[in-house]
Amino acid sequence: MTFSSQVKNELVKIEYDKRCCKKSLLYGMALFSKCFSSRRMTFQSENENIIMLCKRLLKELCNVDTTVTVSPSGRIFTIDIKSKKTAAMLFNYFAHSEHETSLKINFSNFDCQQCQNAFLAGVFLSCGTVSSPNKDYHLEFSVAFLNLTKSLITLFAESDLTPKLVQRKGYHIIYFKDSESIEDCLYIMGASASMFDMMNVKIVKEIRNAANRKANCETANIEKTVKAASPQIAAIMKIQKTKGLDYLSEPLREMAEIRLENPDLSLSELAEQFNPPISRSGANHRLQRLIKIADEL
Repeated sequence: MTFSSQVKNELVKIEYDKRCCKKSLLYGMALFSKCFSSRRMTFQSENENIIMLCKRLLKELCNVDTTVTVSPSGRIFTIDIKSKKTAAMLFNYFAHSEHETSLKINFSNFDCQQCQNAFLAGVFLSCGTVSSPNKDYHLEFSVAFLNLTKSLITLFAESDLTPKLVQRKGYHIIYFKDSESIEDCLYIMGASASMFDMMNVKIVKEIRNAANRKANCETANIEKTVKAASPQIAAIMKIQKTKGLDYLSEPLREMAEIRLENPDLSLSELAEQFNPPISRSGANHRLQRLIKIADEL
């Protein structure tokens, strides 16, 4: 099951105590459905639970009996209200007039703050999707009409959410790309369990990324140390082969032996191997002297 389906199944199961909130939920589903007019209304979804919720609310709130049809593939579920009388009654129920020139949200349908939240849940059930947080962060609403799009953006603004807008295949796409806004949106709609799931995934990703960055940094440091140590070891081995380490002064011989025994240590770590420890610059000076001696042989 996709994360988007998980969110929608969670929203479908919300029980609203107030009739006004149930109306707002149905209003969101209807206004952003496939067809919403005074002549016809069509609700369509690939999620059977959403269509069955719509059927139940139409009966409970408006006493409208509907039939659910299934596409030949078994993937699309539809409620199609073709009766002009019934469609006009529902249109009027949501305080819309058949003389309207364009669709937009009628805020008079909301009696409380929870009504707006229920409405947004209905909108998401009709035209919303959200990506799995394991892949990326993206939540969007696909809206057919410009004024309706502007109304929805205004509604988000009341909850301090600022979505972005883009055109895609003739539709207006309202979307969020940052995880915090998506989490807030899920919470406002009532999908708190999915919000916490998303937060948990984000925490795991951040821990994993931090561990990877640390590992990459450590690997880079090791590679840097090995790259610096290679000419030093080559010089020491040349001295050992041609003259022997006893050819060196005591401080240089001690440095040569310590470097051969610890090819992966940094200069600071090499300096600490001496008794008493020497400075980092002192260790570097002795190594450079060894390289110079090897060059002169």
